[in-house]
Amino acid sequence: MTLLHPGAACEIDADGWLPGARRIESPNRDQRPEGEAVSLIVVHAISLPPGQFSGDAIVRLFTNRLQAHAHPYFAQISTLRVSAHFLLRRQGELIQFVSCRQRAWHAGLSCWNGRERCNDFSLGIELEGCDDLPFTAIQYRRLRKLLRLLCARYPVEAIVGHSDISPGRKTDPGPCFDWRRLASIGDFPGFCR
Repeated sequence: MTLLHPGAACEIDADGWLPGARRIESPNRDQRPEGEAVSLIVVHAISLPPGQFSGDAIVRLFTNRLQAHAHPYFAQISTLRVSAHFLLRRQGELIQFVSCRQRAWHAGLSCWNGRERCNDFSLGIELEGCDDLPFTAIQYRRLRKLLRLLCARYPVEAIVGHSDISPGRKTDPGPCFDWRRLASIGDFPGFCR
């Protein structure tokens, strides 16, 4: 079960990195609260500019290098300080921005099962996508593999969408994300659906 290519390392290392993923470190991270375990995985969707795929705008956003003048939409978001642990591109490339041992700034104002500040106890996975278009088959395959690795390494209790922890504020991963393709696997912890 490899994520990128045959021979790629397939487990999270002691420092919280997946050797099989491309590593681009984001400064938008900090330490989890002392003794806090990862118990939640949050699935997101992102495209920059909205509805457009490929390019390096997502990487630039997560590394604080997005240029406001490069696109009219970027002027609204170029000063944000956000990240995710992982980004899964349309063609299946997996990028890791933040160690799983650290807190990535992906959830914002959020609450799950009465617990606020979901960044404290979650991992964020961004899928390159949007509300209006289906995700790719390779994204689902690689997401399932990634989820298996993460659930084997951490005491994950639930896998949810950003919209589930920030209802009314966020819609991602959106109506085109097929939760049944993941839930049908049967070996993941409870989905919110």
